Amino acid sequence: MNGSYLRDRYLADAVEVVSAQRLLVMLYDRLWMDLHRAAKAVDDGDFEATNRELKHAQEIVERLQGALDTEVWPAGRNLHDVYTYLLNQLVVANVKKDRRRIEACITIVEPLRDAWHQAVRTAAQGGPTALGSVA
Repeated sequence: MNGSYLRDRYLADAVEVVSAQRLLVMLYDRLWMDLHRAAKAVDDGDFEATNRELKHAQEIVERLQGALDTEVWPAGRNLHDVYTYLLNQLVVANVKKDRRRIEACITIVEPLRDAWHQAVRTAAQGGPTALGSVA
């Protein structure tokens, strides 16, 4: 077995044991990072990297949107609409290599990311949250 196989297997195993709440936070963290990397890539004129980062960001938003269960959490409809907006902005930002649109997406994602971090911390401390209904 080579090192690449072992690393891939370790990552796959690690994801399988992560709680749904922690996975949600990890997705938001990676989305935030993708957006910052895309903004830097635009600044650097590296359009291949811009495309890669924004496409990955779109995949994450699609995954987050697909995980919403609005039957269980009716307020999730609003979040679904936010995700739809983000997806549209990410596509346009990618086509136009528009840093301002990327920054606008960051201003939406960052407070959501911070809120999920706080919710997971609160849940870990035994406080009330709605995490079980959306993750």
